[in-house]
Amino acid sequence: MVKTVSILGSTGSIGRQSLDIISRLPDVKVAALTAGSDAERMARQCRKFSPRLAVMATEEGARQLKELISDLEIKVSFGEAGLIEAATMADVDCVITAVVGMVGLKPTLAAIRAGKRIGLANKETLVCAGELVMAEAKKYGAEIIPVDSEHSAIFQCLMGSSDRREIKRIILTCSGGPFFGMEREQLKSVTKEDVLRHPTWKMGPKITVDCATLMNKGLEVIEAMRLYDLPLEQVDVVIHRQSIVHSLVEFVDGAVMAQLGSPDMRLPIQLALTYPERTICPVEPLDLTACGQLSFFKPDTETFPCLALARDCAGQGGTACPAMNGANEEAVAMYLRGEIGFYDIYRLVRQAVEEVPFIPSPTLEEILEADRLARISVKNSANTHF
Repeated sequence: MVKTVSILGSTGSIGRQSLDIISRLPDVKVAALTAGSDAERMARQCRKFSPRLAVMATEEGARQLKELISDLEIKVSFGEAGLIEAATMADVDCVITAVVGMVGLKPTLAAIRAGKRIGLANKETLVCAGELVMAEAKKYGAEIIPVDSEHSAIFQCLMGSSDRREIKRIILTCSGGPFFGMEREQLKSVTKEDVLRHPTWKMGPKITVDCATLMNKGLEVIEAMRLYDLPLEQVDVVIHRQSIVHSLVEFVDGAVMAQLGSPDMRLPIQLALTYPERTICPVEPLDLTACGQLSFFKPDTETFPCLALARDCAGQGGTACPAMNGANEEAVAMYLRGEIGFYDIYRLVRQAVEEVPFIPSPTLEEILEADRLARISVKNSANTHF
C-alpha cells in the first residue's frame, strides 16, 4: 500500500472519489492536490486533507485559492510547472493522474521519470504517447496501475498471468451510452442534455460526450494496446448495458476471465492505492441474484463511427492517435459550448486526422505538434462550415 499521494485533478469526479477512498485509508496521506478552475472546492479539499502543495490551472485561479486559504500553510502554484512539481515531490510514492486531456501528459512523464507509481485515469497519456510512456516506465521502474474500470478489470484478470503470450484477446465492455439502439437519423436531433444523461456512470461532461459518441471506447482500445503490449486485432469491444462485467480476457486455451462488480469507480481507485493488497472498500457489494440478465452486443459503428475511426488510428499508430485525440478534445469542447452538432464531432475529427501530416515514430515534440495542428484544423473547419 502506498503512503503518500498526489492527485492531479482533485476536484473532478475521479479526484473526488480518490479523496473519498483516501479518507478511509488512515495510513495514506495527501501531499499535493491540483485542480482546473474550481478554487472553492479546492479550498475545501485543502482544509480537509492538508496538502503541502495546491495547484490551479491559471494564475488567476491560484490568486483566488490563496485568498480562500490564506490562514493555512499551504504552498499555492499554478500551470504546467505546478502540475509537474506536484507529480514529482520527493516523498510521494503514488500519483493519481485524473486531469482530463493532453495537459496530463508531461506531468505523468515527469512522475514516471521520478519512479512514482501512476494511478492512471488520464486516457490521453497512453492514447497520444503510449509507446513512449510505457518505454519510460520500464526504464525508470515506475508502476502504471490503471484506474479506468475497464483497464482495472483487465489488470485484475491478468494478475495470475505473467506471460502475455497466454492472451488470445482482451474484450472491453461498453455501456453503449445514452443512445444504444438508436439509428443515425434519430441522433441528428438529440440535445446536449440527452448526451449528458449517461445511463450508468456519473462523470465529467467531456468523458460523458465521448461515451455517447463511443469515442471513449475507441480511446480505451488504444490504451489497452499500449498497457498490455498487444496488437489491435487482439483488442475487441462489446456492448454490455448493465455495466456489471467491467471487461474480460480470453486466453489461448479458451478460458475467459472477467471482473464483475458494482458500477463504482472507487473500487479500481482503491486497488491502485493498495495493490498488491486488497482491503475493505465502501463500494456496495455485487448481488448476483439482483443483477438480472447480463446481455452483450456488437457495437454499431455505422451509427457511432467514432469507434471505427479510433480503431483506424490505432492501426496507423504514430501521430494519427494524438491528432485524433486533440481534434476530439477540441470538437467536444465546441459541442459543449453549443457551437456544433452531435455528428459534427466525428466529421471534424476525421478531417483533422486526414489533414495533420503523419509521422510513424514521433518524438514527444512531434506528438505535441500533431495535437496542436489537429486543434487548429477543427477550429478552422468549424468556422468555415458554419
